[in-house]
Amino acid sequence: MKAVRYYGHKDVRIINDLEKPKPSGDEVLLKIGGAGVCHSDLHIIDEGTVVGTTFTLGHENAGWVEEVGQDVKGFKKGDAVLVYGPWGCGHCKPCQHSNENYCDHQSEQAYGGGLGLNGGMADYMLVPSSRLLVPIHDLDPVIAAPLTDAALTPYSAIKRSLHKLMPDEYVVVIGVGGLGHVALQILSEMCGSTIIACDITPERLEFAKSLGAAHAINSTDKNAAEQIKKITGIKKAKVVLDFVGATSTIDLGTKIIGLDGDLTIVGLGGGKFEYNMNGLPFGVSMTNPYWGSRTELMEVIGLAIQKKIHIEIEKYNLDQALEVYDKLRQGKIKGRAVLIP
Repeated sequence: MKAVRYYGHKDVRIINDLEKPKPSGDEVLLKIGGAGVCHSDLHIIDEGTVVGTTFTLGHENAGWVEEVGQDVKGFKKGDAVLVYGPWGCGHCKPCQHSNENYCDHQSEQAYGGGLGLNGGMADYMLVPSSRLLVPIHDLDPVIAAPLTDAALTPYSAIKRSLHKLMPDEYVVVIGVGGLGHVALQILSEMCGSTIIACDITPERLEFAKSLGAAHAINSTDKNAAEQIKKITGIKKAKVVLDFVGATSTIDLGTKIIGLDGDLTIVGLGGGKFEYNMNGLPFGVSMTNPYWGSRTELMEVIGLAIQKKIHIEIEKYNLDQALEVYDKLRQGKIKGRAVLIP
């Protein structure tokens, strides 16, 4: 079968002779309908964050059950499913609470399919346990694939702060890319706070307004923080969601977050923050959440089925994977690219 394989730092190849897996036990073989392309892939490819192993890329995966192992219950050939991305041990307390993204044994194992183990940029994908599958009912797997990260990650980050997002408060979304554009939709549906979006191009700022942002600020402006504080007034923002994570965006977040606010760094931009007593208002929580839980993915699917969120996608075939990664590096992908076998 065809697959997009990672062989090491900056070494990605499209091969055509990978053996089709055979499931056993609780394993499930999926016929892939779509695999999302994520900036996290570039951290693996360009920075070599996963070493010493060769695997198929793709951690945003959806498709149809092709074959099941003898111990699988509840799934049959033809079922449309998403693959939950972060694979934990399945036995520790966080995993038992559906929080495999915070598995106690995360430091001892690969993070999941496409992140050290074989992912979904292929004709077929072998999922090691049926517990990692979530039914998507009538959703198209091509459209649904990015929900596993591009929607789940912002949903989980927002849910942490939902109790603070009252109608008289302000929430700022920094970065209107693959995750940020979904965050705007989720916020519009789940809270009454005034939404302020920040990005670096006029096109993305207009895009943000179409997705529910009441205000759109160019974050490269020297007075971006002052523009935001002019909107929020003295109270500043109650929640800031940074989907970039660069030093410049973290710095912007520290200037606009208010007392007892949540400054949530989701993006993997490699930024730094040097703590000092005067660097943040009192009571601020600065966090770096990772992905989301399996039950939260079920909730995300509910939003998608109700058509309350959608992901802007660009479709490509597997043979275009290297081209797509180049476009992603150059910031030329609007929303999410999905590879289709």
